[in-house]
Amino acid sequence: MKPMINIDGSIGEGGGQILRTALSLSMITGTPFHIDRIRDNRIKPGLRSQHLTALNAARKISKAETHGVVLNSTSVTFIPNKIYSGSYFFNIGTAGSVSLVLQTILVPLSLANSASSVTISGGTHVPWSPIFEYLKTTWSPFMNEIGYDFLLSLESSGFYPQGGGRITVVIQPIINSKPLDYINRGKLVSISGISSVANLDDNIASRQKIRALKMLYDSELGIDNSKIKIKLTRIISQSKGSVLFLDALYENGRGGFSSLGEKGKRAEKVSEEAVNSMLKFHNKGGAVDKFMADQLLLPLSLIDGKSLFSTDQLSNHFYTNREIILKFLPVKIESTKQINGKITVSVEPDERCNIVR
Repeated sequence: MKPMINIDGSIGEGGGQILRTALSLSMITGTPFHIDRIRDNRIKPGLRSQHLTALNAARKISKAETHGVVLNSTSVTFIPNKIYSGSYFFNIGTAGSVSLVLQTILVPLSLANSASSVTISGGTHVPWSPIFEYLKTTWSPFMNEIGYDFLLSLESSGFYPQGGGRITVVIQPIINSKPLDYINRGKLVSISGISSVANLDDNIASRQKIRALKMLYDSELGIDNSKIKIKLTRIISQSKGSVLFLDALYENGRGGFSSLGEKGKRAEKVSEEAVNSMLKFHNKGGAVDKFMADQLLLPLSLIDGKSLFSTDQLSNHFYTNREIILKFLPVKIESTKQINGKITVSVEPDERCNIVR
């Protein structure tokens, strides 16, 4: 067994991302770890339901030995075995993010010898995590280009605070991979999006769409208005909610931007949040958005070759992810701020960690 890695769960932004990244890399490399002070920087420290689900999912697919895996625990030991493909179901039981559980186990299962099918129940449209549309439309194309082969589907949506959503993903073993080169994003090609409601008046979705289109048309983005399309949809869900999501596609880049409705929040405000995020990204000139920048680090750290991409800003999650990755893998991750404010990132694994070739 490889030597145990000790991790301080309060480093960086001190959230659950430290645990999720450690779990993924522990399974992939066969390296055990012990983590203390889990989510130490949060109002309610320790493991919450979604973190427990991620831990139990990792334990199940790697037949790991674990200690401290209980609600509110601030200390966990994880000793993995090998990665086992199969058919899995994981229920968070709250509106905890299904996206974050999925991202914990997707790369490890991609390295198994055969296909897997995973269903996760919980929150599909919740604050502070990727919503399903972001996973499907923005994140998946980047992962597919690297070489990760999976198909996502949404069975039902779960909004905060009720949850109750369900996604399914079929994951194939990764066969071919390649590094990314997304430094110069080129021209804006199109903006596509959805304005959706679940168990609310359709007028809310219409108002979101109207406000978003007006803002985008008035912004002189350099494309014909016919290239900006927002689809009105109703979402199947046990809970109430609304969402506006925009995917900005460039010649060599992409960004996803969303906002969720909540009680007392006007439909127009939902649109303004999503559009303003998109415009800020557009004006900076990055090829991937700040959330994609940190989500790409782990998968790129496993493949042969040097990857390059640019972004408009780096989140705290980026720096936290980098620090945890460096504990498990010999990889060089560098970021450089350009004069125009754009940030370039390079990810270059050492030959010893080219797990995917």
